[in-house]
Amino acid sequence: MSDQPTVRRPGWVTALLLALSVMMIVVFLLLGNWQIRRLAWKQDLIAAVDARAFQDPVGLPDSFDAEEHAYLRVSVEAEYQQASVVLVKTVTEIGPGYWVMMPLHTDQGILWVNRGYVPPDFSTSEHWATPAPPVIGLLRPTVEGGTLLESNDPAIDRWVSRDTREMSRARNLGSTLPFFVDADHQGAPGAWPRGGLTVIRFSNSHLYYALTWYAMAALFAGALVYVIRSARHKNPDVP
Repeated sequence: MSDQPTVRRPGWVTALLLALSVMMIVVFLLLGNWQIRRLAWKQDLIAAVDARAFQDPVGLPDSFDAEEHAYLRVSVEAEYQQASVVLVKTVTEIGPGYWVMMPLHTDQGILWVNRGYVPPDFSTSEHWATPAPPVIGLLRPTVEGGTLLESNDPAIDRWVSRDTREMSRARNLGSTLPFFVDADHQGAPGAWPRGGLTVIRFSNSHLYYALTWYAMAALFAGALVYVIRSARHKNPDVP
């Protein structure tokens, strides 16, 4: 039985595969470089937030920029409007319950303050410590609409996100600032609401992602060299 002739791949197919492989290597390298730039940005962000959150409190900014003022520690001298409280569903390290949101009337408009967390059994004001100025805490941008799983429904007073302007409309309040204050804890250590629960933590896996993309580029490059050397070994006429 005679051997059948070997069918050789057209040269243009080989060239196309090589070009695609080279393109993939370049793409992986670019993605790795992008993650390195993201790593530098995230490290600068973490350092900036740490500096803001743990500095001495300052007054409210004249205009709010989320990138510049998020987690800024502030102090506000104003009286709470306890009649307009809003309870926002939450889950904290303590357990499920509510954030107690209360508005303040300031010269710049209505400022909502998150006094802290209360469990469901302590969701009425008779269980809460009496608030007293000044309000000291961290600035947070308003969270509009709701969460991925639920939406705010002012008509039935159901709140799942701290949407300051929508809360003011529901309580017939005036012009409202586009941020709120996560207040420090007031009163005895075990008093409700439990303030000071702001989580200041940012995921930072950019170095891991960068190394993954660089490893993919290295694997593609190694495979490409292997294929070229194998082809030249089988056919010495290949340049």
